[in-house]
Amino acid sequence: MNQVAVVILNWNGRHFLERFLPSVIQHSGQAKIVVADNASTDDSVEFVKKHFPSVEIILIPTNQGYTGGYNYALPKVEAKYYVLLNSDIEVTPGWLEPVIALMEKDSSIAACQPKIKSFAEKNKFEYAGAAGGFIDKLGYPFCRGRIFDSVETDEGQYNDTREIFWATGACLFVRSTAYYEAGGLDNDFFAHMEEIDLCWRLQHAGYKIYYCGNSEVYHVGGGTLTKSNPRKTYLNFRNNIALLYKNLPHKGFYRKILLRLLLDGLAGMKFFVSESPMHSFSVMKAHFSIYSSIKKLHNKRHNGKTVDNLRNVYPGSIAYDYFVRKKKKFIDLKF
Repeated sequence: MNQVAVVILNWNGRHFLERFLPSVIQHSGQAKIVVADNASTDDSVEFVKKHFPSVEIILIPTNQGYTGGYNYALPKVEAKYYVLLNSDIEVTPGWLEPVIALMEKDSSIAACQPKIKSFAEKNKFEYAGAAGGFIDKLGYPFCRGRIFDSVETDEGQYNDTREIFWATGACLFVRSTAYYEAGGLDNDFFAHMEEIDLCWRLQHAGYKIYYCGNSEVYHVGGGTLTKSNPRKTYLNFRNNIALLYKNLPHKGFYRKILLRLLLDGLAGMKFFVSESPMHSFSVMKAHFSIYSSIKKLHNKRHNGKTVDNLRNVYPGSIAYDYFVRKKKKFIDLKF
């Protein structure tokens, strides 16, 4: 069995593979490198076969999204640690070693992420993950180094190693045994917030999630769905409610779900009046999707236990603190 396998999920990303796969091969030591192709229609597979024959290729018969793609590919890869790596990430020398050393030292750490910085502005954190993910009492996710659209400059303020609530799926280190114990990624999520759901379930199973500031990578971001795409809005709103329904503790469960549905409705109205009606319809579509899958979500919720006193949950409202109290940085929050 390999110690580490870096598994890159690809969908029509030949241009990213051409640009970033060489750095992965160069800086990953003895790790096994795998490209799992999600039924691409470009020449990604032929390109990898021709130029990087040492890289293993797993062909996925249909595009199953982030969740289904990895759930299809990972069982075919034998390794103690998986690294789920986006194709649009540039890794740096020594990026693997600090994270693996941390996880080797503490077997209770199931998942971990490095520092995620912007490929376009390398002195800044990147939206998807930054310096580790957190969640507030109403289920809104945010990161150290990025709250909503406010992204911080990296000045060494997050060079630490600490426990977090969720680790980004853009560069997710995960212990393979813990991954399967938790049931893997939820295929119904397809993409977006699936890593938060997985990290939450790992915590239900008694594991910890960590951030390692001694490792850093650079992420392009928005390679598959841009921020302006209504499909992304739909997935974010649908999956956020789904992960709350599945994982919230019993105490205050219905109150929080109803409040979130109301707040989502207000967000949909804001989209509509701000000349983004397609995003408004995406919110509505997301809610109808949730209503039609309540029974399925209920069954998923009660298939496992929930933890009532999770660590690293922000006790306030990140939306209220950001938009009303103007707290734009993680250091401004009373955590």
